[in-house]
Amino acid sequence: MAKQHYKPEQIISKLREAEVELGRGLSVPLVCKQLGITDSTYYRWRQEYGGMHLDQARQLKYLE
Repeated sequence: MAKQHYKPEQIISKLREAEVELGRGLSVPLVCKQLGITDSTYYRWRQEYGGMHLDQARQLKYLE
């Protein structure tokens, strides 16, 4: 099975969706299942992109 690569903009939007669902009282495994990612991916993304806005992600990509 091939890995799917997400762009930073897509990652940030998925993290925002996850925040909304977690606010509704769902657990992390259920939210990850809805988003189609694993728990470890969610925590890795949250560590790297948590709290970023789209313009900051674009700037980070530009600097890399």
